[in-house]
Amino acid sequence: MQVQKVQAIEDTHRAASVISAQGLNLTFQTNDGPVHALRDVNLEIEQGDFVSFIGPSGCGKTTFLRVMADLEQPTGGTVTVNGVSPEEARKNRAYGYVFQAAGLYPWRTIGGNIRLPLEIMGIPKAEQAKRVERVLELVDLAGFERKFPWQLSGGMQQRASIARALSFDADILLMDEPFGALDEIVRDHLNEQLLKLWARTEKTIAFVTHSIPEAVYLSTKIVVMSPRPGRITDVIESPLPKERPLDIRDTPEFLEIAHRVREGLRAGHQDE
Repeated sequence: MQVQKVQAIEDTHRAASVISAQGLNLTFQTNDGPVHALRDVNLEIEQGDFVSFIGPSGCGKTTFLRVMADLEQPTGGTVTVNGVSPEEARKNRAYGYVFQAAGLYPWRTIGGNIRLPLEIMGIPKAEQAKRVERVLELVDLAGFERKFPWQLSGGMQQRASIARALSFDADILLMDEPFGALDEIVRDHLNEQLLKLWARTEKTIAFVTHSIPEAVYLSTKIVVMSPRPGRITDVIESPLPKERPLDIRDTPEFLEIAHRVREGLRAGHQDE
C-alpha cells in the first residue's frame, strides 16, 4: 500500500512537470562510428522555471534542447513536453524556439518576420497585427515593425527573433545560446530585458549558455552537464530573488552559486 502511495505521488509530480526526461539517451550513427551525445539524462522542469543548461562545447546541451523540440529523436529513454511526446507538443505549438542566430528573412520587415508563423497558422490578419504590436512592446521594439533586419543591430535582431517565438503565445520558450555572439555590454542589457520579459509573461524557459555568470544571473535552476557523452553532473536550485539587478553578481550568494557551477564543470571533466 505504501509503495502504491509513493508511486502515485511520483506520477502526480511527473504529470505536473512541463518537461520531463527519464533515462534519456541519444547516439548518432556516423561514418566514423557511433557518437554518444546524451547518456542517462533525468530532469524535471516545472511550470514557470527558468532553467539554464551549461557545459563544455559538444556536451549535448543543444542536442537536449533539440530533443525537447522534436528536432532530434532519442535512442533510449523518454521525454515528455506538457505530458505528451515532443512530436505532439510541436503539433500543439507548445513552444517557441530561439536559435543562436536571429534567422530573420532579410526581404521581410521586422513585422513581416514576426507575422510569418502566424500566417502559416492561418490566423486572421487583424489578430496578426494585434499580436505583432504586443510582442514588439514586450521586447522593447515598438516602432520598428517596418524596419528591415539589416537596419537593426545584432542585439535588436535577436530581440525580434524572441518576439517571433512569442508571437503565437506558447507557454514554453526554448533558447539555444541566443546571446553568445553579442558583446558583453549588449549581452548584459539583453539579460536584464529577458528577466523582465520572463517576469511579465511567466513562460517556462529552457536556455543554453556557455557563460557561468549568465546562467547564474538568469536562472531558477542551473543544469550542469559533463563532456560527451552528455550527463547531468549537478542541478542547482538558485536561492536568488526573482528580481535581480546586474550588481547582484557581486554578492557573496551569487559568487557561491558560480563557484558551485564551476566545481560541477570541473567534476564532469574529471569523470571522463
